Amino acid sequence: MTLEENKKFMSFFIEEVINKKNLDAANDLVWEDFIEHLPFPGQGPGREGLKYALNSMFTGFPDMYWTVDEQIVEGEKVVTRFTWTGTHQGDFMGIPATGKKVEVWGVVIDVVRNGLFSESRIIMDTVGLLQQLGVMPGPAEQ
Repeated sequence: MTLEENKKFMSFFIEEVINKKNLDAANDLVWEDFIEHLPFPGQGPGREGLKYALNSMFTGFPDMYWTVDEQIVEGEKVVTRFTWTGTHQGDFMGIPATGKKVEVWGVVIDVVRNGLFSESRIIMDTVGLLQQLGVMPGPAEQ
């Protein structure tokens, strides 16, 4: 795949699987032996592990929506700087629903190999998320 095709592939994944909450689409887009280098708590291996992590996010934030702020492509790697928003309406990592709206930034380094999403490393502002949910003090509260 060309650099532009890799970029379009990951943008399509974000839109179809994450924004449309279509986990079944992952079966055709994600390598069965997918590697998450920084796994979500409780995330198992492979494609099913990725689907578990995404489903956990969808359970906690059913209206979760990702916006791509910037993408850089080099070879098989697609780096996406993103912002996601959502309302905490369900259990998330043991935190009961708070009803709070959040906005979280992050950067993900994904690998597209042989036309499939094969590896990922996600860095997200988890501290900021926990502060917005009110389970961790913010800078002004310390």
